[in-house]
Amino acid sequence: MLDITDAPSPSFDARRALPDMLVLHYTGMQTAEAAVARLRDPSAEVSAHYVVDEDGRILRLVPEERRAWHAGKGAWQGETDCNAASIGIEIVNPGHEFGYRAFPDVQIEAVIALVADVRSRWTIPDARIIAHSDLAPGRKQDPGELFPWKTLAAAGHGLWFEPAPERIAALGPALTIGDEGLGVIVLRAGLHRLGYGLPPGGNYDDDTRLAVEAFQRHWRQDRVDGIADGETRATLMGVLQLAATESPTGVLS
Repeated sequence: MLDITDAPSPSFDARRALPDMLVLHYTGMQTAEAAVARLRDPSAEVSAHYVVDEDGRILRLVPEERRAWHAGKGAWQGETDCNAASIGIEIVNPGHEFGYRAFPDVQIEAVIALVADVRSRWTIPDARIIAHSDLAPGRKQDPGELFPWKTLAAAGHGLWFEPAPERIAALGPALTIGDEGLGVIVLRAGLHRLGYGLPPGGNYDDDTRLAVEAFQRHWRQDRVDGIADGETRATLMGVLQLAATESPTGVLS
């Protein structure tokens, strides 16, 4: 049984369907206290279901049965009202603006336990455990490239894939802004199939770059530059394979 403290927020409304998605955020504010105050401020009109502090303490702001206001405008796997479909978890971290830093082990242990607890009540596929930046690549970076998605997947929640060197080499040169053709068509189709709001197409435009950056923040964390090199594309292919098979562990290599 998790030790969860209630700290109610007024910023929620009714769901239109059962939640089948988990969205992970960082708070992106200088202190946990400031973040929680904002999430509970009626005038801010923003909230989340849970906040996980750096020491592992968990606050519940909105009941899971209600629609918290955490995701904003965005899309994943065709869902454009991500608030209605998801449960939002805010993870205390100052974020890129205020001194982005590694997430403490005790905090990640609490996140893993909370995700497991949430999934015990709702049917949430691994491919629908995502970053805020995945559903809104043009607006958001959280929880960012320091969040240990591999650790979460190894615990059975989400997807992770590390391609073999020969798979990387087989994909040829990197794709970047201004490129066109079959490689870009395949890249955009793959990102779209995984869940990004990027439509299929043959131009490597700025929207493609933003989607690639978001993908890298989640699945290719040591290189977040919006350039689809061989490792990025091989990783995408593997994550798509995992999403299609729903591996019991969420990890494939």
